[in-house]
Amino acid sequence: MMKNLGAMMRQAQDIKARMEEAQAKIGTIEASGTAGGGLVEVTLSGKGDMKRLKVDPSLLGGSDKDMLEDLVVAAHNDARAKVADLVQQEISKATGGLQLPPGFGLPI
Repeated sequence: MMKNLGAMMRQAQDIKARMEEAQAKIGTIEASGTAGGGLVEVTLSGKGDMKRLKVDPSLLGGSDKDMLEDLVVAAHNDARAKVADLVQQEISKATGGLQLPPGFGLPI
């Protein structure tokens, strides 16, 4: 029984170390989302911070402010979904596919 406990403790320490590595890597991840056929692009970090916003100049001369705002939101949501997928991949690698409980300290 003690052998099993020791093995479980080592495994938990290994997972903790891999999670710390994954957290560091997540900090370097960036993903971009687009909307309007690429007229708006939003780039987010692995932690969900907006890093860049690109707006095609053709959208700036128009008077359709609502459309531009909608495209920014859509591009942000696209980027957020991509970041979430990349973060999940890193967490899965770190845990060896072990399913973590909801809210288990994920960065986003």
